[in-house]
Amino acid sequence: MHGHVSPGFEAVREAFIENFARRHELGGACCAYYHGEKVVDLWGGVRNEVTGEVWEPDTMVLVYSATKGLAAMTLALAHSRGWLDYEERVATYWPEFAQQGKAQITVRQLLAHQAGLFALDEPLDRDLVADLDRLASVLARQKPAWAPGTRQAYHAITLGFYEGELVRRVDPRHRTLGQLFQDEIASPLGLDAYIRLPDAIPQARLATLSRPGTVEMLRNFPFRLALEAVNRRSNISRALLGSALPHDDEHVYARNLEVPSGGAVCTARALARAYSVFATGGRELRLRPETLQLLAAAAIPPTRGFYDECMKASGVQFALGFMKSSAAWPFGRPGSYGAPGSGGSLGFADPAAAVGYGYVTSQMGTRVDGDPRDRALRDALYLAIGRARGETAGGHSTGSW
Repeated sequence: MHGHVSPGFEAVREAFIENFARRHELGGACCAYYHGEKVVDLWGGVRNEVTGEVWEPDTMVLVYSATKGLAAMTLALAHSRGWLDYEERVATYWPEFAQQGKAQITVRQLLAHQAGLFALDEPLDRDLVADLDRLASVLARQKPAWAPGTRQAYHAITLGFYEGELVRRVDPRHRTLGQLFQDEIASPLGLDAYIRLPDAIPQARLATLSRPGTVEMLRNFPFRLALEAVNRRSNISRALLGSALPHDDEHVYARNLEVPSGGAVCTARALARAYSVFATGGRELRLRPETLQLLAAAAIPPTRGFYDECMKASGVQFALGFMKSSAAWPFGRPGSYGAPGSGGSLGFADPAAAVGYGYVTSQMGTRVDGDPRDRALRDALYLAIGRARGETAGGHSTGSW
């Protein structure tokens, strides 16, 4: 184990150690900021199970859908710059999007997984993803699975591509989402985070992912979701086609390919630092208070409620590209927003407590409602914060404050 914790946050270090002793951690890192100060910065274990190479301070790893939080930050920056209005129709910025009954879909509905556009009508491969003009044409011709705004369905892969084309349309320089993130968020903040991983990053800095067995995964999935996962015609199976795109057998992860819903490679420190800026006023990125207020506001449900037609479960809430803390998936205090990734990674901002948090791992877990390793770290973090504030009854990561 390596790193440090500030006085009063020793319980987080103990939870991190216990993850290796009791919760089958292989390698990973955890970082947290409190009121802009880094109070937790821990890493340990191995970054490659086969070779035994150790996790270094600057080791990065694929975080899957935790990428959605970084993409949503990029859209939020565009909102703060006045390039994008969440209440405006997508077709205002992207006229071709209006095809197939999509003319009235708002940016807010799209970013909340309420547009019914969770799948594509043709295979998603690297050639298509690399050709942004052709990809935009494919996206624009899609027909919603139902009336937009009526149902929620997790846009596991497609959301990022729709966000990416929106960014290209509204950015005065017409940059890709990954390039805008790099130019306006990652570089100014000094983040080891990439939505588009360049060739210059050596493989020695990248952790490889150790996957659980299929049986173990299905055993820990909710029963209904497990049934859906083995049915290739189900909504979730169709939504996940293309999820292998960020991987590359020769280079660990794909280089120079943008998958804004699931292809980011980063450190826990980068996640925590970025979310800390969002949680504490956004001065470093010149974010407007109006933007941050919208991000912290409650999610707006579709007309049929928060039942998810892909996940086959109720309660998970999305808003403006982020997942919101809720009873079904709690993190931080009410008003928190972030994004978890398949296998256990998580990053979030908690404006009420002024917390920015990041956790990454090389050992993929199997829970879809919060990884036990991450929950242990968050519980310890919020217990420490509660003690620092003189609070004795609350302070749990379950949002009970």
